[in-house]
Amino acid sequence: MGSNVYGILTVVMIAEFIFGNMSNGFIVLINCIDWVKKRTLSSIGWILLFLAISRMVLIWEMLLAWIKYMKSSFSFVAGTELRGIMFTWVVSNHFSLWLATILSIFYLLKIASFSRPVFLYLKWRVKKVLLVVLLGNLIFLMFNILQINKHIEDWIYQYERNITWSSRVSEFAEFSNLVLLEMIVFSVTPFTVALVSFILLIFSLWKHLQKMHLNSRGEQDPSTKAHVHALRIMVSFLLLYATYFISFFLSLIPMAHKTGLDLMFSITVGLFYPSSHSFILILGHSNLRQASLWVMAYLRYGQRH
Repeated sequence: MGSNVYGILTVVMIAEFIFGNMSNGFIVLINCIDWVKKRTLSSIGWILLFLAISRMVLIWEMLLAWIKYMKSSFSFVAGTELRGIMFTWVVSNHFSLWLATILSIFYLLKIASFSRPVFLYLKWRVKKVLLVVLLGNLIFLMFNILQINKHIEDWIYQYERNITWSSRVSEFAEFSNLVLLEMIVFSVTPFTVALVSFILLIFSLWKHLQKMHLNSRGEQDPSTKAHVHALRIMVSFLLLYATYFISFFLSLIPMAHKTGLDLMFSITVGLFYPSSHSFILILGHSNLRQASLWVMAYLRYGQRH
C-alpha cells in the first residue's frame, strides 16, 4: 500500500514540477521578450516577471529538498547547507506570496471604483503604492530571516551536543515545526491583505452592477468584465494559496516519518499552488494568452509545413 501511494505521489510531483516550470518559464520568457522589444515593461509586467521567477525558485527548492531528504535525512545536514536551503526557501516563498498580494492590490486600485478621497488618492498613485508595499514587505522578510537564523543557530548548538541518531532526529523535528510555524505567522499578513482586496473588489462590482441594473448591456459592460476577470484571478490565488497553507500544517502532523510519505505528501500539495496559479495568470492576461495560443498553433500546424 505504501509503495503504491509513494508511486502516485512521485508521478504527481514530477507532473507539477514540469507543469510549474513550463508555465512560470513561459511568463518569464514572454515578459523578457516584451522588455527587449519595448525597452520597458508595464507595472503588471514587472510584477508577473518577478512573481514567476520567485515561483520557479520555490518549485526547484521544494524538489531539491525532497531529493536531499531521500539521500539522507535533514537531521544530518551541515549547518551551512541547512542555512542555504532555509534562506532560499524563505525568500522565494516570501516573494511568491507578496508579489501575488501586490497583484491583488493592483487589480483593486485599477479596476474598483470608490468615491472615498483616500481610495482616489491611492488610485492616482498606484505605482508609488505598489513600490511602497514592495519595499515595506522587505521589513517582514528581514524579521523572518532573523527568526529562522535564530532557530538554525539553536539547532546547530543542539546538533553538536547530541551525538545519538534519535536525539538529532528529535531536535530536527522540533526545529522543522518551529520554522513552519514562523512561515505560517509571516504569511498571515499578505494573505489577509489579498483577502481584503478581494472583498473590496466584490463590493465594487456589486455597486457597479446596481448602477448598471437598468442597462441592457449587463455583463458586456467593459467595467463589469474587468471586475469579473480580476475576481477570477484573485479567487484562484486565495484558494490555491490556501492549499499551500494546508501543506504547512500537514508537515506539522507526524504520519510516516520513516518512509518520508508525510513530507512527500505535503510537498505534493504545496507544489500545486506555484504550478497551477501561474497557468491561470497566463489565461487571464491578454498578451500571455495570445502568446500561448500562438505557440500552441505553431506546435500543432507549424511543423506540418
